[in-house]
Amino acid sequence: MSDKASIKRLKLTTFKLRSLLHITQAINENLTQEELLERYERILKEDLSIGKLILYKLDEEWKCILSSGITDENQKNINVEEELLSYDEISFVSSSQSSTLSNYDIVIPVIHNGKHVAFVIIGDIDEEGEGISPTIKHLNFIQTLSNIIIVAIENIRLFNESLKQEAMKKELELASKMQNMLIPHTFALPNNDKIHITAFYHPHLEVGGDYYDYIELSKHEIGFCISDVSGKGMSAALLMSNFQANLRALFTHEISLLALVEKLNERVLHAANGEKFITLFVGKYNFKTRELEYINAGHNQPILYKIKEKSLVFLDKGCVGIGMLDEIPLIRKGSELIEEPAKILCYTDGLVELMDGRGVSTETSEIEACLSNDRSIEDNIENIIKRQKILEDATSIFDDISILGIELF
Repeated sequence: MSDKASIKRLKLTTFKLRSLLHITQAINENLTQEELLERYERILKEDLSIGKLILYKLDEEWKCILSSGITDENQKNINVEEELLSYDEISFVSSSQSSTLSNYDIVIPVIHNGKHVAFVIIGDIDEEGEGISPTIKHLNFIQTLSNIIIVAIENIRLFNESLKQEAMKKELELASKMQNMLIPHTFALPNNDKIHITAFYHPHLEVGGDYYDYIELSKHEIGFCISDVSGKGMSAALLMSNFQANLRALFTHEISLLALVEKLNERVLHAANGEKFITLFVGKYNFKTRELEYINAGHNQPILYKIKEKSLVFLDKGCVGIGMLDEIPLIRKGSELIEEPAKILCYTDGLVELMDGRGVSTETSEIEACLSNDRSIEDNIENIIKRQKILEDATSIFDDISILGIELF
């Protein structure tokens, strides 16, 4: 080999090594996608004299992440699925039947793990007076360089995505902790010679749209509720926390259940802008008169079981859900006189859907069977949880599950 040829080969090798070194240094410096593409573009345009350049990359769909030297915007509109996926090797396309590709000279596919991940399309390559264009000599190098760039950009995307997911995970954990603070723990619920209240809460996701509460309205009167926001996840949890604040502010000894429901409806409409609604069961119980007053606003019907009579009563009087209509046209208040020991089981629809397994039934026979006995309400709820394997990550669980049990002596 002549000295001239050796020098030329050395220059070529030096150029490739220098280019690869610059790119790998840029990657190690944790540069952004834009900065990496800027260095990539400089190598192709300044060192290889490429006039037109387009780089398409596959994320969820094909996107043009770099275009250079393109004066006609229409020349960027390449249908990758139809015009490029057939190219598995470096190909000349100047005679292509595609009117768009005919504006270019070469398609360079970038294939990773047997799949097309990118396409480099170049045009207006520098032609020497004699011999082969220097661009054509470097096509395999361009393909290698492009592969390195695309893999680096994909790693940047995956890293940023993992950071977002980690941040979201921490936010959800914080939201879950805050939501648990809003829902009363079992040990904080009353347990005396007049009343025993227990509860169970199992969100389907980190945060949920279910809510239950107990409020001491006066020395002789208590209030309680259970509710469910339409939908799941963070938006449902945020609306529910807003609802909890409003209910606790409004629910007093002086306010009637009718007025309470009307005011809650106004506030949910304002907070949700009509995009979500809340089903609610809210009740008052007076220890002196032994009267239970309630309104069921579109919620699953709680079950009242009178132990001596061995009779079941479904608490169904009420109205449509909260936030469904600007004004609720008719609200019916229910009333029950409880002259003997009794149990009340309130629950959200996740429990009924779980028991059916299809997510469409409102069958309550399983709940009725667990409740219809003289055992404590706590035992009844534990039996439901055990029989349905709720704490064993049963595959049939696809919604939040909340149960509120009340035992009146």
